[in-house]
Amino acid sequence: MIRAIPWLALVLSVSSPAAAPPRVQAPAGAPPASVILNRVDANAIAGNKVLVADMVIRGRRDTRSVKSESWIQGAEKAFTEYLEPAREKGTKMLKLDDQLWTYSPDTDRTIAISGHMLRQSVMGSDLSYEDMMEDRRLRQAYDATVSGEDAVLDRPCWVLDLVSKNGDAAYASRKAWVDKERFLVLKEERFAKSGKLLKTFEVRSAALVQGRWIASEAVFRDVLKQGEGTVFKIETVEFDQTIPESLFTKASLRK
Repeated sequence: MIRAIPWLALVLSVSSPAAAPPRVQAPAGAPPASVILNRVDANAIAGNKVLVADMVIRGRRDTRSVKSESWIQGAEKAFTEYLEPAREKGTKMLKLDDQLWTYSPDTDRTIAISGHMLRQSVMGSDLSYEDMMEDRRLRQAYDATVSGEDAVLDRPCWVLDLVSKNGDAAYASRKAWVDKERFLVLKEERFAKSGKLLKTFEVRSAALVQGRWIASEAVFRDVLKQGEGTVFKIETVEFDQTIPESLFTKASLRK
């Protein structure tokens, strides 16, 4: 099973829309950016899925691994339980639309994560709670233009410039490299409203699972902190699974 980590689920870090970038002439033969984003969203957002993932956090002083299992329903609901190591086992996270709660077995407390807390690191990784929350379809959150062509992992890609539509996305703008055939994002740069680069994402390997292309291994890096980034490895993933609605409740956090 592959653990879905509320992809990454990044939210609400800017208060107003970023300025639109200069108009760029799209490469000859490029489809409209909206069509590309629709294909990306169709590939990425499933009805229900269950996944198990390993998060390798490569910090300045040490490297550690955190394993989790996630149950995800569309882009609105996600429940994650951490399985390893022992000190993190039993920690849980629940996402319902734009609300997020975490449960710690050590304190037996459920905490709502909101406001500035959303920008905090998850388990010391390069991802914030905002990153974990951002499951909206890219087409809904961003306006896009096709700015070029490139290759990632020897795969031909369209290069897209994305700008937040309403200023309520986790990042004011992004640059994304989208596989022309698979419509999987293979590389990203994520920026603040000021244009400062905040985080990068790069796929190391991809896999076809039940007709969908997934990033089976990828590296997230917060460029503002020291370390070599956080590696996500999907061990198993199953789509179109039956998930009981009772799992997506605050009561399930304490079970």
